[in-house]
Amino acid sequence: MKEFMLLIRTEGDYCASMSPEDYQSHIRKVGNYITKLMKEGKLKSAQPLDMDGVMLQGNYGVFKDGPFIESKEMIVGYYHILAEDLEEAKEIARANPIFQDARARIEIRPIKPEPGTISADTTA
Repeated sequence: MKEFMLLIRTEGDYCASMSPEDYQSHIRKVGNYITKLMKEGKLKSAQPLDMDGVMLQGNYGVFKDGPFIESKEMIVGYYHILAEDLEEAKEIARANPIFQDARARIEIRPIKPEPGTISADTTA
């Protein structure tokens, strides 16, 4: 199995405009999606991200921080998954209920195994 990050992108806080009923429906769908991935052994972790934060920009040791967002689109959450290959990762991403409830994009990135780096699965 290979590891992938699914980066969920929307135009701002898509849940803010939902009615309480629509929000609860969305939460149930996401919960079912996560439960299914966990039962299949495909999910390592998943979390929504807070709308606050900054972008740190560096250039050879000189840093600036600020929003630096060129569009309204932002990363609102992630899924760290296991899949056989990119095609399976795309299938997992396509099943995400965010596509039913919001205008969204999911960036799928393979995690590059790098010798000598520390993983959460590494035992001391």
